[in-house]
Amino acid sequence: MTSTGDPGVLAAEKIAEALVRRSRSSFYWAMRVLPEPKRRAMYAIYAFCRIVDDIADGPGLETEKMSRLKCWRDELDRLFNGTPTDPVAIALMHPVKAYDLKKNDFLAVIDGMERDSGSQVRITDEQDLESYCDAVACSVGRLANQVFGVGPKEGHAIAGALGQALQLTNILRDVAEDAANDRMYIPRSVLLRHGIDSDDPSIVIHHPDFSLACQDLADLALGHYETADQMLGGYERSVMRPAVMMMETYRRVLQKLQKRGWRNIDHPVRLSGAEKLMIMVRYGWLSI
Repeated sequence: MTSTGDPGVLAAEKIAEALVRRSRSSFYWAMRVLPEPKRRAMYAIYAFCRIVDDIADGPGLETEKMSRLKCWRDELDRLFNGTPTDPVAIALMHPVKAYDLKKNDFLAVIDGMERDSGSQVRITDEQDLESYCDAVACSVGRLANQVFGVGPKEGHAIAGALGQALQLTNILRDVAEDAANDRMYIPRSVLLRHGIDSDDPSIVIHHPDFSLACQDLADLALGHYETADQMLGGYERSVMRPAVMMMETYRRVLQKLQKRGWRNIDHPVRLSGAEKLMIMVRYGWLSI
């Protein structure tokens, strides 16, 4: 069943779900374990994130990307005024009201995407990195925890730890690809700590001590995973199953990255279908 009998809303919800399906993300399977109303809410949230992320990562001039993201800022205004026009925003109407989703968290995602839309990306220091991860990942966690039914105080803390861990893992997984696109998310302060004094990502990733900078971020991520694990342990697993599944998926990616080593960053790391299925069974279907 849909969250409303309105055929237009039903069509919008189907569009949002189709976007999630096409992404082939582990997110889709993690959300499948939710009851239908919450599942549809999470699909709509993810569809919004997918659209703005595709704007930032897709082709086009910086000015064009900024203009399209500005259109989504305007669409959020319409959404929170009850007059959305985009199908994904229409699919968000019921979740925004039912789960008290905050406009600032959606805007934070756009803030992060605007940064990614630049012709080059550089992170100055650890605080800058934390702020970036909060925008692109922790904000999504805050929205998700509202849907899951976790109170703001506890939910924001969990979203902070887990969002940082997941985004740091993404950064380490994609460091070679990002460097090819003139993006460097490992902070300059961390690079300088290991004697890497260059602003050119293609030079940075081939520096003999670049692996030490990567390990610094890996250690930071592992600490966040441990914190998130402890926090999630205070909840019934059935409440936070999707968050646990995402945590276990990305933690295994980080473990594989460490096993591969940081001198072979051109060798992609991914989980096998069997590994994903194991996570689905152990932390999804059996976690009731």
